[in-house]
Amino acid sequence: MTELVLANARLVLAGEILEGHLRIVDGRIAEIGTGAVPAGAEDCGGDYLLPGLIELHTDHVEGHLAPRPKVRWNPLAAVLAHDAQIAASGITTVFDSLRVWPDKRAVGMDGDAPALIAALKAARAAGALRADHRIHLRCEVATDTVVEDAAAIMEMAPIHLISLMDHTPGQRQFASVEQFRSYYMKKSGATAEEMDVIVSTRLEYHARYARKNRTGLVALAHAHGCVVASHDDATPEHVAEAIGDGIAIAEFPTTEEAAQLSHDAGIRVLMGAPNLVRGGSHTGNASAETLARAGLLDILSSDYVPSSLLWSAFDLARRVPTISLAAAVQRVTKIPAEVAGLCDRGEIAPGRRADLVRVALLGEIPVVRGVHREGRRVA
Repeated sequence: MTELVLANARLVLAGEILEGHLRIVDGRIAEIGTGAVPAGAEDCGGDYLLPGLIELHTDHVEGHLAPRPKVRWNPLAAVLAHDAQIAASGITTVFDSLRVWPDKRAVGMDGDAPALIAALKAARAAGALRADHRIHLRCEVATDTVVEDAAAIMEMAPIHLISLMDHTPGQRQFASVEQFRSYYMKKSGATAEEMDVIVSTRLEYHARYARKNRTGLVALAHAHGCVVASHDDATPEHVAEAIGDGIAIAEFPTTEEAAQLSHDAGIRVLMGAPNLVRGGSHTGNASAETLARAGLLDILSSDYVPSSLLWSAFDLARRVPTISLAAAVQRVTKIPAEVAGLCDRGEIAPGRRADLVRVALLGEIPVVRGVHREGRRVA
């Protein structure tokens, strides 16, 4: 039996913040105490102790694989660097969002899910991962072989979440063709001539494949027991389609109308933590803070900045008076755990996994002082 006691901490529970200590036995929370501290306890110095953060959507690992346009890094080295940054950000469970975007003309935009999954498997087998990594496939419906590619990837490793994406120029995230061109020319390093081909092909493929592929991906996800998310919903028609497809998560709805309709339908609304801490969307879409004030924000995701997830919880409680810190923390722990079907984590409670993050404040910025995964110090 292994035992650890963390004392003199502000324990962020599901409904309150309690000054006390935790006793951890064999990687599980055994006791929440407020009385005398057991001998040999580790003094947390009055810092906050939160459940380990749960990240449902981050493509950050792909940035390590391709740190510059047309530059490719070693996949295992990319995974290990990503994992270290994830753990240091207080994230103990991460759904690595890997693109399934089979468009060979879109250089730098299609990702490399098989290589990253192989690297994750190798790192896990070697005991080299700090966080618990799960796979989230981001499937682009307006492509020719996405269903076949996703099915092949599912033979490589368990897939836990699938999002249905459609980055066709002129809709959803990219309301105009020029927005699409500008964004991806910078991101991929494509020339104007190459982007002309990409745009025309994307428009053609949307008309030819999007509806059929969406239906096929939903069936594939349900057959494999995957949670399904919709991405960048903007209109009532998008939300109606999501409802019909049995969607559980609305990722980054681009309009307040879509967020409201998703919420009304019982679909969990996920927004970007960078959107919240920056004070708005960098592309001019719906504001996470505005949705939170309207009671429409269920889950926060670090998306492209891992450290933003912890910051967003503290910032949400500061920005929105009706949301307590304990309630804000649920949006990065308990609620994402529930929607992902992870009933063993996401909350400081007896019997739960001892996935924990110790946090101090530097002004308004939360600073990670220590991270435990199943009771073992990992950062």
